[in-house]
Amino acid sequence: MWADVIRTCYHPLLDLIEKTGIPIGTELTGWTLKQIEQIDIAWVERFKALLNTNGCELIGSGYCQIIGPLVPHKVNEWNQRLGLQEYSRILGVRPDIALINEMAYSNSLVELYQQFGYRGFIMDRDNVRLALELDNLPMSSVPTHAKGANDAILPVLWSDSILFQKVQHYAHGDIVISDYLDYLKKRISSGDTLLPIYCNDAEVFDYRPGRFSEERPTHTEGEWQRIKNLLHSVETEVGIEWVTPTDALEFNNKATNRKVSRLTSAAHPIPVKKQAKYNIARWAVTGRDDLWLNTMCHRIAKHLTETKNNNPSSWKEMCELWTSDLRTHITEKRWHKAKKQLGASLKRHNISNGFGKSYLQSGKYDSLAEAVGQYGDAMVEIDNDGILLRISTNKIQMNLNLRRGMTIQKLAFASHDMVPCIGTLPHGYFSCISLGADYYSGGVVIELPIERRRITDLEQVNPHFLLKNNGDIQIHTIITSPVGEIIKSIEISSSNESISLNYHFSKWSEINGSIRLGNITLLNDFSQEGVKVLCSNGGIDEECFILNNEVQQIASPSTLVSSFGGLGATTGDISIANKHKKLRLSWEPSECSVMPLLQFSPSNSRALSRVFFSMTEMDDTKKYSANMGSFSLSISTGIEN
Repeated sequence: MWADVIRTCYHPLLDLIEKTGIPIGTELTGWTLKQIEQIDIAWVERFKALLNTNGCELIGSGYCQIIGPLVPHKVNEWNQRLGLQEYSRILGVRPDIALINEMAYSNSLVELYQQFGYRGFIMDRDNVRLALELDNLPMSSVPTHAKGANDAILPVLWSDSILFQKVQHYAHGDIVISDYLDYLKKRISSGDTLLPIYCNDAEVFDYRPGRFSEERPTHTEGEWQRIKNLLHSVETEVGIEWVTPTDALEFNNKATNRKVSRLTSAAHPIPVKKQAKYNIARWAVTGRDDLWLNTMCHRIAKHLTETKNNNPSSWKEMCELWTSDLRTHITEKRWHKAKKQLGASLKRHNISNGFGKSYLQSGKYDSLAEAVGQYGDAMVEIDNDGILLRISTNKIQMNLNLRRGMTIQKLAFASHDMVPCIGTLPHGYFSCISLGADYYSGGVVIELPIERRRITDLEQVNPHFLLKNNGDIQIHTIITSPVGEIIKSIEISSSNESISLNYHFSKWSEINGSIRLGNITLLNDFSQEGVKVLCSNGGIDEECFILNNEVQQIASPSTLVSSFGGLGATTGDISIANKHKKLRLSWEPSECSVMPLLQFSPSNSRALSRVFFSMTEMDDTKKYSANMGSFSLSISTGIEN
């Protein structure tokens, strides 16, 4: 297979460079370059010769194509370090420009690329324009320089989804040359001065791996030949000048109208290339079993970090297991090979491969009737209707709705003056009918679009109580659903301002849909405009997103895609802060690598502000999965005794 790709795609790329004289920037990962070296050294020698005569440029991306905003900072560092080592060893050069893998961008990548000596990077422009609300302004309105999570600044060389898709459409025979040229001239007349003709895969031309049943045959004229014809027409009929990527980057860097900005927003915290169906969920919680795969990778990365393992071979394997290709349209054969490699790595490092555990404790659980009254350090009360269960300590007050699956009616902490921060907004709270529903906290929502079913945990429950040896109180219940049991427990700390929501899915059927749980509805000061959401998206530092405009990551771009993506939150922490107070939502990615999603809907003087945690979403890469595991979410103020 690799030999076929090199023969039908990589050699024709070098042919194109040699025959046209266009200084094409060529991106390869260190891993890809190493495979080519082993299979076809002639290609490597041809490429080196072109690099040495400035016939083309090397664009870097790391050792493997991994999705930076979804992996721990340490993995991102090793991926860049190992990639640069392979470029130097095989080609004798190091790249000046980095390509954002799959154009999945977070602010933290600016610090990462600056750390490893890159002069700038290539990122897709279209979804950054959406993030910065520039989509109705000229292309030139985008920033020339990106600001990182802190103060790092690098110039950006913009790619363009529409332009590269137009090239693909022409090469595949879907549009005629005049359609393409007319569009290009339109872009030039609108003020575009730097045109990124093509910034995507070479493997889509004259090669069909058979991953999709709807794949069409290659064009009879030859798709690389059609690209050559296209570039010739662009040069002769449009009259543009070809420049190297570094020259283009320098043009941006020296721009008189220099514009420096972060490239993200709360609505688009991780911009990705192309249309909305291509979002970060694609590599986080879809695929054949992204939840399980990412959880196991987090587990290995945590082990390597905690044991201070600096063996390059261990981190090379880590990067290989986190490659983006394993999380999308992967063949059955390659999937089994990846699982075998992952299993061997877990065994080699003596890491448990267990996925999913019950949070129930050994010992006798008490009934509701037995728990009412003084229970440990808490006071347990039930209202006259048997609906609201109230648990009070000197640090926490919490009401649970027993008619709605033990969802949280109100949660308040002492350091917040016992003003509820999380809870339920009842039907009628918003005057707008589009928000005319009950909005709970701590619930589970499962949507199965193929079966046209929506399953929740909003059932009447009979809770049981356990007073743990450390004084903490655990309340648990079991909810029967059509796809299996939901074992749900809530634990209240006796010493800290902290509770945990725990979910275990026992003997579940295979799921082809979305599962969102630990759904949090923010109240009072935490649901107003200007509230900050902070988390790490692949970097060492937190990134800050301000809720001041509509955010709908939970919405569906289409009937086949269930969300607009979410946050990376690669350390398993999200902080929510207003001017005076702070909430911390935390979990362990090495136990369950969920994807957080945000919703913020302003309505007159009020706002619906929610955080969701997804175990799985739907898109075109999704396969059935039964690996649901368990999830535990801690909610605290971050204040400890």
